[in-house]
Amino acid sequence: MHIEALDGRLLETPADGLVVAVSEAGVDEAGLLPRLNDVLGGALAEEWAAGRLGGKRNRTLVLHTLGRLPVRYVVFVGVGRRDALQANGIREAVAEAMQAARRHRLSDLLLCYGSFAAPGVTPERAGQMIAEGALLSTYRFPGYRSAEEEPDVRIERLRVAMPPEVRGAVEAGWAVGRATAEGTNLARTLTNTPANKLTPEVLAKEALAVATRYGMEAWALDRADMERLGMGALLAVAQGSANPPRLVVMKYQGLPTWEAPLALVGKGITFDTGGISLKPAQNMESMIMDMGGAAAVIGAMEAIGRLRPKLNVLAVTPLVENMPDGRAYRPGDVLTSMSGKTIEVISTDAEGRLILADALTYARKLGAAKIVDLATLTGAVLIALGTQTTGAMTNDAAFWREVEAAAEAAGERVWLLPSFDVYLEQIKSPIADLKNSGGRNAGTITAGMFLKAFVDDVPWVHLDIAGTAWEEKGTALVPKGASGVMVRTLVELVRRLAGEDEKADAGR
Repeated sequence: MHIEALDGRLLETPADGLVVAVSEAGVDEAGLLPRLNDVLGGALAEEWAAGRLGGKRNRTLVLHTLGRLPVRYVVFVGVGRRDALQANGIREAVAEAMQAARRHRLSDLLLCYGSFAAPGVTPERAGQMIAEGALLSTYRFPGYRSAEEEPDVRIERLRVAMPPEVRGAVEAGWAVGRATAEGTNLARTLTNTPANKLTPEVLAKEALAVATRYGMEAWALDRADMERLGMGALLAVAQGSANPPRLVVMKYQGLPTWEAPLALVGKGITFDTGGISLKPAQNMESMIMDMGGAAAVIGAMEAIGRLRPKLNVLAVTPLVENMPDGRAYRPGDVLTSMSGKTIEVISTDAEGRLILADALTYARKLGAAKIVDLATLTGAVLIALGTQTTGAMTNDAAFWREVEAAAEAAGERVWLLPSFDVYLEQIKSPIADLKNSGGRNAGTITAGMFLKAFVDDVPWVHLDIAGTAWEEKGTALVPKGASGVMVRTLVELVRRLAGEDEKADAGR
């Protein structure tokens, strides 16, 4: 979708549709609505009185203009009370409007910026939300059908009418919103791709392509490299698969010297059978999404490459397939990780924490000053938090507050779980330093405590996205399938740490 400023007069410009936000103040609210009501012969007042048009948040109504305007339809979307409208509400409202436009097969749209403006939201932030709402809501995974039953309608162009005094700020916001949305959509596409078409080697090439596109230093470790480095935990998971493992490193240098980078570490199990501890057959096909953490990191690096923030960022993505065969690792095995810590294997289906153990150690070796790891790590997080909230753990309260603030501004829900030392008792092993599963009780917490053992004193936040990486039903903002969750949060965090989003808290 091409997003641009409208140079002509809004009500004199031909298009398929015009998008207008409506607040609870009704059709008499100052701005475009009274003029539209007059042009349409009082139709808006009639629709409001009949209850078909309203200001309830995200409620939509599409009206044919019957030739009274150069546009064929007006797409109305409710935004609630104007004085309560925040940035995330603008994103959601635009997304709902885009879905309504697609249902009516409208491909060339106009949008009235003033109708989406809110007292506490800067023009730059509003511009970002408009771009994110438009681009995230219209994402579709192309799939592999030989023929489409019905050709999909794409919104090709969105032209935004706005006062000239805010145009520069709004367009600056579009740049941020487009980068963030494109990074999220890249993560969605990678996660939606079937495992036979996205092996560790293929995913590594996708990550390296992002690095090349933006001039980042990058490399991919192969099995021999990992053996040399002593990555025994990662290699154990990989040894049951015919597809060899990779570990990709990407370095975005936003400062004059490379020092104290923020590390983003993403779990990349391209398919998870559970290994010898085999998963049930039902729904196993969904395990293509077990590389959602790596996809989020790669998507974030795509956005970071576009935005060029003044911060050093290190990305580490271990990429492995967890399969059962005669060479596969077994329950009862004892592994030696890169850190030197030994691990007793209780379940081969608790493999994500094993590959992350070596990836976290490698990130520390590469100089990480702070670490955020992302992983579809535990089924237990769905029991605790469901599918709408990402579980989190940390060893540093101040760093957690920075991540939490970034997530809130990005419109992604996170919730901090406890990390009391008493939980370590569940992952103590009688024959090794740790065991890789602490049982059913507090499963998300004990998995996080396992990872905590490999970051030492580096400020660290762990994000368990097992419940949020996949959308079963589809919403206006997140189509059915991979959600690309946490890309927006990572980008927001990087911009904040770089001092480039100081006003982001306004009008969340």
